[in-house]
Amino acid sequence: MKSAAATRYDKYYVPAQSHWPIVGAVALFCIAAGAGLTVMQIGKQGTSGSYLLITGFVVLFFMLFGWIKNVAHESMSGLYSKQMDFSFRQSMWWFIFSEVMFFLVFFGVLFYARMFSVPWLGGAGNNFMTNELLWPEFQAVWPLTTTPSGETTQAMGWFGLPLLNTFILLTSSVTVHFAHQALLAGKRAQLKTFMIISVLLGFAFLYFQVTEYIHAYHELGLTLTSGIYGNVFYLLTGFHGMHVTLGAILLLIVTLRIFKGHFNKDNHFAFEAATWYWHFVDVVWLCLFFFVYIF
Repeated sequence: MKSAAATRYDKYYVPAQSHWPIVGAVALFCIAAGAGLTVMQIGKQGTSGSYLLITGFVVLFFMLFGWIKNVAHESMSGLYSKQMDFSFRQSMWWFIFSEVMFFLVFFGVLFYARMFSVPWLGGAGNNFMTNELLWPEFQAVWPLTTTPSGETTQAMGWFGLPLLNTFILLTSSVTVHFAHQALLAGKRAQLKTFMIISVLLGFAFLYFQVTEYIHAYHELGLTLTSGIYGNVFYLLTGFHGMHVTLGAILLLIVTLRIFKGHFNKDNHFAFEAATWYWHFVDVVWLCLFFFVYIF
């Protein structure tokens, strides 16, 4: 028999007011402001921007754990119905769709710079006079490793760390899929093993991306002031790195819930949502690897 609470909320459940949205807003503000200040204060030790950025990530981590804990408690208490499950799924679909549009904008910036701006500055389309006036020595070759001021940099190649990170993300996508299959089959030991591997691979990706950034800054001279190429490179890979961070945290939370005995083959939307998001960041990385590093 259904509990009284479950019967009461058969159609829809309206949760009580929550403080987590404002906590999340504070976290995102700290991350945005901290990232901006960090970029402005590059080269300085112990900057206020870096402290604010770290604080933002700590608060975001705390918010995700707290909010998901509340939602998990409501679900385990039998307060959710099939309608709520559909609402969760629909919300996640729309969220991922909004993220797709988010990255399409930045890929559009890359496409416009490469296919229109660079050829135009190089004199394409009868713009020879414009080329002579704006940048006579300009070579219409991508990536642009020389700025108008004459500073030069090196492009980040696809071999090495980018290729390793591609292998890591693709492998993590496979292990997440195997974990899902293990959950549906009721194989808890395999589920735990594959999820632990997935989480470790996710954080390994972030470690190697930080290593790549250090290499780019100190050895290649590739910085945010390296013209359009440097800006687009860090814009796309940086935002993707933030999404991988969020995805890795979600996978970690789901893994901890698995060890607490949560989820079964009939009730595991939180697990599915985390895996959907992880597959999304994997697909975005493949596009980044091809268009930013290779093409």
